[in-house]
Amino acid sequence: MTSEHKIQNDIRVALSKHQCTVFRVNVGNVRTADGRFFSAGVPSGHPDLYGFRWSDKQVFYIEVKNERGKPRADQIQFHEMLVQHGIIHGIARSANDAVKIVKEGLIGYGF
Repeated sequence: MTSEHKIQNDIRVALSKHQCTVFRVNVGNVRTADGRFFSAGVPSGHPDLYGFRWSDKQVFYIEVKNERGKPRADQIQFHEMLVQHGIIHGIARSANDAVKIVKEGLIGYGF
């Protein structure tokens, strides 16, 4: 089974070749000096990658999953918000999926 990390890297390369700028989202929990935790990064459910097409500056979001991966409840909630606003996004299980989502301007592909 291909790792999501490899799929993500393949997508970043493929979309860059299709004249897109792509950003990887970094999140995590940080422990403070007094032992408390706080979450750093984007809201819960935010897709793994986001970016824009050079041609029309259209924004897109890509959630990366391997062949068995399923979206979590918070990812589905984020997807529903993106659908309401007509934003290009979807689940990509390969670089080809991601290119299809972005080039065709698909909304909710794979959800």
